[in-house]
Amino acid sequence: MLKIAVSSFVTCLAVLASQEPDVGTKAIRFKSLWDGSRVIRNAVVVVEGDRIVQVGPATMRVPRDAVPIDLRRYVGIPGLIDLHTHMTYYRTPPTGPPGRAQSPLPAQSPSAGPADRAWQARENARLTLETGVTTVRDLNAAGESDLAMRGLISSGALVGPRMFVAGEGLSAPRRTTSLAAGRQTVDSRVKAGVDWIKVFGSAGGFDSVDTTQTVSLAEMQSIVDAAHALGRKVAIHSYGGPGVRDAVRAGADSVEHGIDLDDQTLTEMVRRRTVWVPTIDHNRYYIDAKDEFGFRPEAIPPLRQYIEHNLDSARRAVRAGVRLGMGSDAVYSMFGQNTRELEWFVKAGLTPAQALATATTTAAELLALGNRLGRVAPGYTADLVAVDGDPLADITALFSGVRWVMKAGAVVVDRDRTRGDGTK
Repeated sequence: MLKIAVSSFVTCLAVLASQEPDVGTKAIRFKSLWDGSRVIRNAVVVVEGDRIVQVGPATMRVPRDAVPIDLRRYVGIPGLIDLHTHMTYYRTPPTGPPGRAQSPLPAQSPSAGPADRAWQARENARLTLETGVTTVRDLNAAGESDLAMRGLISSGALVGPRMFVAGEGLSAPRRTTSLAAGRQTVDSRVKAGVDWIKVFGSAGGFDSVDTTQTVSLAEMQSIVDAAHALGRKVAIHSYGGPGVRDAVRAGADSVEHGIDLDDQTLTEMVRRRTVWVPTIDHNRYYIDAKDEFGFRPEAIPPLRQYIEHNLDSARRAVRAGVRLGMGSDAVYSMFGQNTRELEWFVKAGLTPAQALATATTTAAELLALGNRLGRVAPGYTADLVAVDGDPLADITALFSGVRWVMKAGAVVVDRDRTRGDGTK
């Protein structure tokens, strides 16, 4: 009964939302704007519908009919991209204990359908937008719930970031040993409608930092070849150095997590332009949330040690010129902390602007959307964020300073109390 009611409700919302598209011309003014490559002082961005049509200084002529949005107290940046989330991981009730951490969807009815799970996880979507993240790549969800959430957000039934999804990740029990078998496994995911293929190439997750490789180089290669043949990219999870090495050699488009990367692997990453998504901050979150998850005291020192090794590898990757991508690996109560990975990147040696690039230009290129997302420029999708403070001087300004977010021309977050009707 509940399943039918929820599904019907979100369907009705989708119909209503689709009848009210955000249209018109807006002229948005910032104290300064980082457009993805440079800073423009006293900037104005003109948006028509869901697209940016003009970007320049305040002296630039704008259309007379443009609705002014005065954000001159704030620094503007492009909408951010979180390359590693688990948007449908939620609790029932939301503040209840998660049960066994290894369970991807604890305390949920086994009869819950994809739309129900997506609806129950809607708070994750809202909190993600409030961090300035307007796009996510979601890597592993049960029962195609991520596909359902992607569709509900796209239709307007749910407010959240646009999603690129992988469905359920491929793991050792589903391992393939030939290109033909790999194609069959990947083909089923592609037919289901996924955007990416996720492979669990090693153990490790939640309170476990087990680095044991569980998928061989040959198996990784067969999956990557099959996915690329069908026009899909591949992200491979690996907690340990050997698994990262094999993921890179197999042609993975991105590698998730990882410690103790050797120089040869780093060199190969640079040569292949592999994007490494180290997700350093997710273990910080697990330590902070240890009581919430019911982790044993003896689980905490290994998590701390993993962070140290993860950060050390990130420092070496920065020196080698590896392309890093921002991924939070957000689950459960971590949503709303999606961008804290960027502080680790600055600790690893990136400038704040370079750190922002991991969540804008680099991330957009990985998603094959470098001509649509990650920049504030004419022709790009109108994803914009206003920050109280200057993240180019102090990246931590992002963590509490996001005041206003626009996604595809629609204002989805507005915490600016200095404006009433859109003007100061």
